[in-house]
Amino acid sequence: MSKSDFSQSLLASSGKPQTAADQIPIIARFAVSDRAKETLNLVEKFVEEECIPADTVFHSQIGEGQKRWTTYPPVIDHLKARARKLGLWNLFLPKNHFKEGAGFSNLEYGLMAEWLGKSRTASEATNCAAPDTGNMEVLAKYGNDAQKKEWLAPLLEGKIRSAFLMTEPDVASSDATNITLTMKRQGNEYILNGTKWWSSGAGDPRCKVYIVMGKSDPSNNDSYKQQSVILVAAGTPGVTVQRVLSVYGYDDAPHGHAQIKFENVRVPASNIVLGEGRGFEIIQGRLGPGRIHHAMRSIGAAERALEWMIARVNDTRKKTFGKPLSEHGVLLEWIAKSRLEIDAARLIVLNAAIKIDESNAKGALKEIAEAKVMVPQMALMVIDRAVQAYGGAGVCQDTPLANMWAQIRTLRIADGPDEVHLQQMGKNENKRHRDIVEKLKVQKEKADHLLNEHGVQQKSKL
Repeated sequence: MSKSDFSQSLLASSGKPQTAADQIPIIARFAVSDRAKETLNLVEKFVEEECIPADTVFHSQIGEGQKRWTTYPPVIDHLKARARKLGLWNLFLPKNHFKEGAGFSNLEYGLMAEWLGKSRTASEATNCAAPDTGNMEVLAKYGNDAQKKEWLAPLLEGKIRSAFLMTEPDVASSDATNITLTMKRQGNEYILNGTKWWSSGAGDPRCKVYIVMGKSDPSNNDSYKQQSVILVAAGTPGVTVQRVLSVYGYDDAPHGHAQIKFENVRVPASNIVLGEGRGFEIIQGRLGPGRIHHAMRSIGAAERALEWMIARVNDTRKKTFGKPLSEHGVLLEWIAKSRLEIDAARLIVLNAAIKIDESNAKGALKEIAEAKVMVPQMALMVIDRAVQAYGGAGVCQDTPLANMWAQIRTLRIADGPDEVHLQQMGKNENKRHRDIVEKLKVQKEKADHLLNEHGVQQKSKL
């Protein structure tokens, strides 16, 4: 059976009256191709019918003790094979910026990523999981031919995984100029010393390369040209994974968020990305798409939380004060508010995706920041309502809600805390103050002129 026949067969088995493509907001449909719509429908079915059921198997296959970090759930390989057969692979690389992806726009991928965000396994199954997505974009955009051959090719094939090392434990890393890991040139090598943490993906036994940001020129008068990005092979002598950090008690095995120490780590100078002093440029190019991808997936998480809340409210076994939960007005209000908030947040995300498609991540900084700040807060509110609806079950392992909340909560810190984005957005918005003051002055003068022209007095506003 060909890939096309296989895909059509899967779609034909669906009895749902409304497809994912039917649910695309009407203001975005003009920019979604027929091919993308068909793929979106496939993503929906793959996630709902295969990935979400496989999530339970995934968690059951995670090893115990040290095996949590030396093995990975084999069900993921089965899902990857299914995804590749369906053509659901490397969906994230936008067609107008990269030739290596599946040929979709950011907007089209955003619609797909929402569905991927409903499942623990879906993003990895389609080779669209963080931090690999951002790391692949770095290599595709900034890497040289040798770096692409050694690291990008196997990442695109899903044969290896990667980690992104920027944040440090002893400085305020929300200001990246504070990072202290040193990169000293010595002949044809750089010698790295320092400690990184929240190195997501470093716990996975398949992780073979770290993308590391360090300080290569601390005396440079331009604080934004002191940093460089270098590729470090996992297992390089002097690299020690000291511990894996937990997220509200979850260790996220086998993915993990590691604290890693570098002691006189020698790395070939040829592993530098783009050139010395270009680190800030690279990181800004990486984090923009990363933020919007997180926001896209968070919409899906919120949708799944709403589904669980609706299921709880309509559970005929659950009655309080003699009435089904569905007859309590406050719960119906929670459902209605959640629907409003999800739909509004989705438009913010899709707007940012369209802006990136029209320019690039740098040209969509405001829109990306809006999505990065708004969407996790929205998702947390929706998940919290679902938790409240379930009571005790909502905070334990009997529902996915507690883990979802923990994961989404980190996004208000990851890729720059909300406060950093809000401060920058506020500064940029406030730059309009002179024009606004002048406009209001001119409007007042015109109003006074019109009052005189019509021979009337301004009435009291009280």
